[in-house]
Amino acid sequence: MEFLVGAHINFLGHRKAGFIVSAALIVIGMISLIAHGGPKLGIDFQGGTLLQIRFEQPIAAESIRETLAGVGFADAEIQHFGGNREAIIRVQEQAEGEDASGRIIEALNNAHPGNRAEVRRQELVGPKVGRELRATATRAILIALVLILGYISLRFEFKFAVGAVAALVHDVLITLGVFSLAGLEVTLPVVAALLTIVGYSLNDTIVIYDRIREDRRKLYGKSFVDIVNTSLNESLSRTVVTSLTTLLVVLCLFLFGGEVIRDFAFALMIGVVIGTYSSIYVASPLVVEWQIATEARRRGRR
Repeated sequence: MEFLVGAHINFLGHRKAGFIVSAALIVIGMISLIAHGGPKLGIDFQGGTLLQIRFEQPIAAESIRETLAGVGFADAEIQHFGGNREAIIRVQEQAEGEDASGRIIEALNNAHPGNRAEVRRQELVGPKVGRELRATATRAILIALVLILGYISLRFEFKFAVGAVAALVHDVLITLGVFSLAGLEVTLPVVAALLTIVGYSLNDTIVIYDRIREDRRKLYGKSFVDIVNTSLNESLSRTVVTSLTTLLVVLCLFLFGGEVIRDFAFALMIGVVIGTYSSIYVASPLVVEWQIATEARRRGRR
């Protein structure tokens, strides 16, 4: 299944436009994150209780909110789905180790005796555990980026490593920005998705880097810009086929995987698209800019 064989697209001729698009997406995301006081952290990182409740009959979100406010949970977040018969309720814990689920279910059943509430899923995380998970997740992403920088420096050259890591940071920032704009929570599954995005994007970038290294031997005498452009076009078919097939699977997860993994699948969808874009318009162009600057300095010394 080969597509776009013999393509001659001048990717690097549009690299500055690509840089502008990437910068704009990151800035928009950063503005949203700053406006919201950072990422919207889920129960995993903040601590609290999450309940997925199914009612016998449809119930209005406002009615649930009024009931919870009466038992001390005025700031509860309520998300309806399943024809308004199911709801996800998130509340922060009032004290270390407190389980709010019993109070919530009792209050709902007392306020709506003819519409019994059944717990379908429950998650409870203490504030201290949430802080530890937040620190661990951040550390995991940073360690992954440092190890990748070292690995690619050894396998290729340092400038290739810088381009790859810059592309990965680009992908993570844009994904977080989209989550902030959409008002979605960053949970442990989303962090897992971010690490998966890092791996996916890195794999795509290394395939292109391998082709650049091969073409530098085969196309000796050509400019570095022409070599990279040729490599991007030669690997374009593989990049498109891989991205489309991966995106198809992730789209099925998003549509049919259920509420529990929907945010995970959504993050992966963003990552596949942005990761493919960054391997072409961020990682490789940054290597080219580095090479051009290096050659200019060499000429200046002569």
